[in-house]
Amino acid sequence: MSENTQTKTQIIGLTRAELTEKLKEFGFEPFRTKQLWHWVYVKGATSFDQMTTIAKDSRSVLEQHFTLDRPKAVRDLVSFDHTRKWLLEFPDGNKIETVFIPEEDRGALCVSSQVGCTLTCSFCHTGTMPLVRNLSAQEIIAQVLVARDGLNEWGKRREDCLFTNIVMMGMGEPLFNYENVAKALTIVMDGEGIAISKRKITLSTSGVVPMIERCGHELGVNLAISLHAVRDDLRDELVPLNKKYPIKELLIACRNYPAANNARRITFEYVMLKGINDSDADARELVRLLNGIHAKVNLIPWNPWPGAQYETSTRERIQAFSRIVNDAGFSAPVRATRGQDIFAACGQLKSDSERKKGEKVWLGDKPQA
Repeated sequence: MSENTQTKTQIIGLTRAELTEKLKEFGFEPFRTKQLWHWVYVKGATSFDQMTTIAKDSRSVLEQHFTLDRPKAVRDLVSFDHTRKWLLEFPDGNKIETVFIPEEDRGALCVSSQVGCTLTCSFCHTGTMPLVRNLSAQEIIAQVLVARDGLNEWGKRREDCLFTNIVMMGMGEPLFNYENVAKALTIVMDGEGIAISKRKITLSTSGVVPMIERCGHELGVNLAISLHAVRDDLRDELVPLNKKYPIKELLIACRNYPAANNARRITFEYVMLKGINDSDADARELVRLLNGIHAKVNLIPWNPWPGAQYETSTRERIQAFSRIVNDAGFSAPVRATRGQDIFAACGQLKSDSERKKGEKVWLGDKPQA
């Protein structure tokens, strides 16, 4: 990025009000905000020259003072199951991973909120990275734009798009970067732009209790809780944040979550670790804990990564656990493992700049060092 580009104002990530004020500094009328918003978030414009409804001299002024730069995709990996992962590099050299997971009738983009992670969850590959910094609202939205670019979905009818949902389940803890996450999601939900409904956005947290209610009131998105244990002593080990916000406090916050109801249940994510948290007794205690909460449970077979201390529960054990939870009236599907061959599966995301030397990722059937 040139020195000149660095002095320009990045349009991506500005609210409508912020964009209007910035444009006013250079003599633009407020109606230009709507034009730019449409070109950036509906048409996916990557340059001002593409904005043919704006006069050429005005485009020249915009080019002098503003930028639409995307982060650089230094890797673009596709799994045998069509899961796609981008390794994105920002101007400061930091990298994050973003994953698109296609389904038959929809597709979800797994978005990162931080470079690294502060939580050190013992089963999670991302947790072995130190927290480097929060992502800005612009950097969060840029992941959505890069995915739309790569999937060639700008200008398509909504029913023809594969990319329909967003899950804030990538690198980092979203509620430790709430201001930027909230700003980004508000822009993403704008009905005259990217227009992804709050009902199609899920924010996953390891349990930052004080922020959960605020998230529900201000954003109203779906909530997912990374639970993974039914006893405080075990959750203290698996999810160290539990030492600050134990299970009892976390579940109170879930019961009070403003956006939860029968139609929009809170999802409890539960990674299945052999001999650790997968017994029938654990399943029965999980049922007891969730009593009275509009909830579903996602059972996640643990996805191995180099140097980890755990094993995945057997298929039979996971099925037995699922039956107990299902029989108690809670939906408990077993999440299919996606993108494991490109280290894109749940709990595996980790910037290439932080991977162990010699660790491999895969592109198609060719290993890439």
